[in-house]
Amino acid sequence: MTGPKIIFYILAFSTILFSLLSVFDRRILRAAIYLLFVLVAIAGLFYMMNFQFLAAVQLMLYAGGIVVLIIFSILLTSQINSKLDAPKLMQLVAASLTALFGIGISLYTILPYVFTPSEAPALEVNMRNIGLSLLSTGDQGYVLPFEVISILLLAALVGIIFIAKRSRT
Repeated sequence: MTGPKIIFYILAFSTILFSLLSVFDRRILRAAIYLLFVLVAIAGLFYMMNFQFLAAVQLMLYAGGIVVLIIFSILLTSQINSKLDAPKLMQLVAASLTALFGIGISLYTILPYVFTPSEAPALEVNMRNIGLSLLSTGDQGYVLPFEVISILLLAALVGIIFIAKRSRT
């Protein structure tokens, strides 16, 4: 087994482990720290795929900005020792079915596809190409993923505000 494969397996295992810990831990601050570890491991995976720009964005924006914002909101609202309520049985069943459905759709989409290395030469990396890729909606564009992630982050921030406001009433 080669060095890059070992690093990939370590990053993949840590991503899965810390994402599960982030979801199932009932202490809010620990869950936010586990989320930070997940985002750093995903940035490492981006770096291994030679997506240095996305790795840098992942580290600066998500791991550096959003998680720090979540941690400070937990600390400033004096929620550091609070625990989340245990999920009800119906919530666990609904979440499990949703997760299994998402895994099924992902596997159904990814497994039949034959991944082949590209014969095309690597694109020149300069600010113009990066800017055009960020604003493009075509094959090499990143507008849709950034919009989807912004909606996800908005939902996460609304959830954090809801958790912080819930105990004050």
